[in-house]
Amino acid sequence: MTTEKENYKTIEKAVTAEFKDRGSKFIGYVCPISSTGEFKQKLNEIKKEHPKATHHCFAYRLGKDLNNFRVSDDGEPPGSAGKPILGQIDSRELTDILVIVVRYFGGTLLGVPGLINAYKSAASLALQLTPIVMKPITERYELHFDYTQMNEVMGAVRSCQCVIVENEAQLFCKMVVDVPLSRLQQFLMKIESLYKVELSRSV
Repeated sequence: MTTEKENYKTIEKAVTAEFKDRGSKFIGYVCPISSTGEFKQKLNEIKKEHPKATHHCFAYRLGKDLNNFRVSDDGEPPGSAGKPILGQIDSRELTDILVIVVRYFGGTLLGVPGLINAYKSAASLALQLTPIVMKPITERYELHFDYTQMNEVMGAVRSCQCVIVENEAQLFCKMVVDVPLSRLQQFLMKIESLYKVELSRSV
């Protein structure tokens, strides 16, 4: 039986939504990401798409332990943009996700409460449009084995619903797999029962 800690919530689909307040336009972008490098790439793409926007504020959260996050107000009053965006991510318990809200200033100052509401609303509207998916938390293992054992190893990998990340099928094979935590003990027992299969944690 799986527990909540064996899974995490994320998204797979990028979406856009728009919110307007007193002439200002706020465009919310939601994107799945898996690294800070991917975040930088997405932010640069959106900045190029909206070079005349007044602000490009964002928040992201990465990793299964939820400890890797960043927020930016991009020139808005401190705490008025990035934190409200992150709040919408966290209220849905999501990770591996980036939300960028682009603002076009409409001539009327909204004040900090107005800005908090606008950035929160743009993020919320976009997040409502993308389905939340539950994915298994995995641990990565590296296997080394003789080619004659390929069928046995593949049987263990498939029966434990592992994802093959790398597979070098030569006379002596190397395979890297992501093992769901819920199937880890079962996987280890199956592999250990196979003759001369070397198993190690992969970084």
